[in-house]
Amino acid sequence: MIMKILTFILLIFFNSFALADPLKNAIESEIRSDKNVARDVYRHPYETLTFFGIRPDMTVIELSPGGGWYTEILAHYLKDNGELIAVHFDPSMGDFAKRVRDNFEKKLASSSVYDQVKLASLNSKYSEVESVDVVVTFRNLHNWIGPNWDFIIKNSYASLKKGGLLGVVEHRAKEGTSIQNMKKTGYVTEKYAIESIEKLGFKLIAKSEINSNPKDTKDHPRGVWTLPPVMRLKELDQDKYLQIGESDRFTFLFKKI
Repeated sequence: MIMKILTFILLIFFNSFALADPLKNAIESEIRSDKNVARDVYRHPYETLTFFGIRPDMTVIELSPGGGWYTEILAHYLKDNGELIAVHFDPSMGDFAKRVRDNFEKKLASSSVYDQVKLASLNSKYSEVESVDVVVTFRNLHNWIGPNWDFIIKNSYASLKKGGLLGVVEHRAKEGTSIQNMKKTGYVTEKYAIESIEKLGFKLIAKSEINSNPKDTKDHPRGVWTLPPVMRLKELDQDKYLQIGESDRFTFLFKKI
């Protein structure tokens, strides 16, 4: 009888602990697609968002959320006490941008979890000045190399409160990779990322190897898109690239100074 009582107490304790971890609950939420959950093993959302210091009462900007892989988690995590601003393509930027933006808007309309998500465009103002706690972006830097880089980073800087944070995950290039090859392959050097962000007012305060992958040789025929989940070569050498997994990535945290 005593053992049953102790077991019951322990179950209550552990269930209470689980309920007290809103990030864990968000990651395990039923709104996440099975396809997206399967990528957790490569993307480590719990560890990554914890490293970025995001709390459920914060205002967070997600830059260029694509299909909404992280949006599924962040929207759930912030819905009660925080705020999520998704900064996506402007539909006027072309057919691809319109298609991706339209699909993202359909996702936002698919569940009440997304009711509080605000939507802005990459080529416009993201939020009120100094109103945001954290800006995050995942695997997007290579798309911004060129004139868009300064605009996006400066806009992020303006949105952040003093001391606010910028969290970045990006495919990691071998040092010495040219800018042309960064654009072509999707891999960006740590040096380029740090220097190009710090020159606009941020300071790198922490690095993490949460999303590293030493199996990634970074010399694939179609760049980073050779690897999962894109698998641009389709069946060609499929087993080889599945064995590698997703790309090697750096994870950086910058602070607005």
